[in-house]
Amino acid sequence: MEFFPVISLITFLPLIGVLFILLVRGDEETVARNARYTAIWTSSATFIVSLFLWINFDNTTADFQFVEKIEWIPGFSTSYHVGVDGISIFFVLLSTALTPICVLASWKSITKRVREYMIAFLILETMMIGTFVALDFLLFYIFFEGVLIPMFIIIGVWGGERRVYSAFKFFLYTLAGSVLLLVAILVLHYESGTTDIPELLSYNVPVEIQPWLWIAFFASFAVKMPMWPVHTWLPDAHVEAPTAGSVILAGVLLKMGGYGFLRFSLPMLPIASEQFTPLIYTLSVVAIIYTSLVALAQEDMKKLIAYSSVAHMGFVTIGIFTASQYGLQGSIFQMLSHGIISAALFLCVGVVYDRIHSRDINRYGGLVKRMPKYSAIFMLFVLGSVALPGTSGFIGEFMILIGAYKANTWVALLATTGIILGAAYMLYMYRRVIFGELLKDDLKEILDLDFRELCIFTPLIILVFWMGIWPQPFLDVMDVSVKNLLENYQLALNR
Repeated sequence: MEFFPVISLITFLPLIGVLFILLVRGDEETVARNARYTAIWTSSATFIVSLFLWINFDNTTADFQFVEKIEWIPGFSTSYHVGVDGISIFFVLLSTALTPICVLASWKSITKRVREYMIAFLILETMMIGTFVALDFLLFYIFFEGVLIPMFIIIGVWGGERRVYSAFKFFLYTLAGSVLLLVAILVLHYESGTTDIPELLSYNVPVEIQPWLWIAFFASFAVKMPMWPVHTWLPDAHVEAPTAGSVILAGVLLKMGGYGFLRFSLPMLPIASEQFTPLIYTLSVVAIIYTSLVALAQEDMKKLIAYSSVAHMGFVTIGIFTASQYGLQGSIFQMLSHGIISAALFLCVGVVYDRIHSRDINRYGGLVKRMPKYSAIFMLFVLGSVALPGTSGFIGEFMILIGAYKANTWVALLATTGIILGAAYMLYMYRRVIFGELLKDDLKEILDLDFRELCIFTPLIILVFWMGIWPQPFLDVMDVSVKNLLENYQLALNR
């Protein structure tokens, strides 16, 4: 079992599903049916195999585990090097868990070019997993950028009316930031002679180039998060993307920016990270307050949840740059929690959108009379989003605020206003959609959740409560890796 390439299997298993889907022949209906079943079986199998990582993970070491290393481009000293530690393991699990849910959510809503849609999703899964397991900077970059292509196609082909505009905006914004990331990788390679991430983590980057590299990293990761003021692509992309596209976008893709800060900015460029911490705090606080106020004014449900994502990611960046145990663990936990809750909220919007074909808040009202199950589930995720104790949202935000309070009291105080505003816009939306008079004729005939939809929400509900009531299994896994990161960070600052 020692040499079994489990990470490569998890990463490339979806591509085997792609191959099977490509081989399917027959009329359009047969192809669509087989593509759906192949995608659900492949993505479910990938998730089951990925659980092996968690079950066999050693909590006592900060080293990378399940490592595979094969020489790839010898002249450039680049290798196919993959592995996971306490920071990356849950992002892999998040990617593998959300993909089958997305396939199931698209079962009925996607009727055109089903084969191509399922292929795009399975390729996207490979790219997402690859981003979190890559231990070579060039390999990371290929996966990190590779995510853009299937996502661009998903938004541009199966999106709403302004899908082409949104797809291009998403693509160009994220690509512009990533060009600088590539330059930074080349500079690091020139300085250190390697692109191997474990080697770079122990390499002392010269102090005079750290700020420049940090800005290059920041340009890429801040757009991905997205941080204010480079967040404007996100509401557009969310509004136009199909439901499953929004789920992956909010659930996994936004986390890549946070993961980049945790994996590269903080440990590789500690002196620059400390220098730029006030900038991060300022941008994060502005993001939390500004986007929360903008969310209050939204009439489109998807846009409101998209702006709330920017506010939640503001908490994450504050937590990361507090450079404290509570802050970092809280940030990782908050990213996982947000990945589940925001994915579930987009699925909730998708449920009513499939029935009425409108995302407008004013279009609804009184749904509780016709859809009690839906109303209860929607309420649960709304409360998770506003960090109600007992839900996963509370643990992450509470830990971040403890870390922030120790680092900077004013930042913690201003960030807390985001929680109050978050409760305001979320509950305001919920009240308008669910309660009130049932006046619209088509809403009087609307059906409650069916068995397939209940199957989609059940694992997400379990996770929200599990992480909120018993967070220890999650915190134990990341504990040693975070401690090790912080020790190395402090050592570098004290040199």
